[in-house]
Amino acid sequence: MKFLGRKTTKTEKTSAPKTSKAKSAKAVVRKRAPTHEEIAIRSYELYLARGAEPGHAEEDWLQAERELSA
Repeated sequence: MKFLGRKTTKTEKTSAPKTSKAKSAKAVVRKRAPTHEEIAIRSYELYLARGAEPGHAEEDWLQAERELSA
C-alpha cells in the first residue's frame, strides 16, 4: 500500500465479490403470458396476411400463441 496524504491506495486491482442478489433478481423477472385478446388480434392479423382465406383458424391461433409466448 502507498500512503498518499490521508488516502490509502492499493497498487493491486481488486474487485468486490459478486453477490447472488443480482442473479436472483434476474431470475424473478418473467414474461407474462399473452392474454386471450392479444392472441385473437394476432390470429386475425395472420388471417388477413393469408388473404382472408377461411379454414385455417386453428393454425392461425396456435401460431399467434407461439409468437406471443416467445
